[in-house]
Amino acid sequence: MSGTSYECLYCGKLRKTKAKLKCHTRIHIGAKPYSCGHCSERFTRPNQLKRQRCKSHNEGTWLTCHICQTKFSLCGNVNEHVRRYEGVKPYVCSECPKCFCTTYEPRSNHSVHLDYNNSAVVCVMKVSNVKRAFQEMFCHGLIVTTFIRFCLLSGLCVPLHCTL
Repeated sequence: MSGTSYECLYCGKLRKTKAKLKCHTRIHIGAKPYSCGHCSERFTRPNQLKRQRCKSHNEGTWLTCHICQTKFSLCGNVNEHVRRYEGVKPYVCSECPKCFCTTYEPRSNHSVHLDYNNSAVVCVMKVSNVKRAFQEMFCHGLIVTTFIRFCLLSGLCVPLHCTL
């Protein structure tokens, strides 16, 4: 990531702006500053509130995919959806020629290019905790190299030189 980035004190993730870091931090501390005026629901992000108002209270405007008629509450979501249908992949990985439909996919692809200096990773935590962390990351669609990087950055594991 080029330029200034801001690191989450809870998980180590990097964000480009202080505002994005503040929004991300709400996940960890459980803050939900956006409340629905029609019911008691509260949300971490304003787009979550907008979606809930559309779905539950018919407030706001739905955006419809011209191909399959799927409805979306946010313009960016319908645009991404249409790009996937049409096979448009305008975002290129900076490490390889692979192309993607969204801006976040090339960043996720970077973990494929990480070099661990032929190190084996040895966990220094209880196996059950590491297993639970892996299952959590797997549920969120993160790949194994991301899990290894998470272990190394969080101190759950230490790299040892691999002699194999």
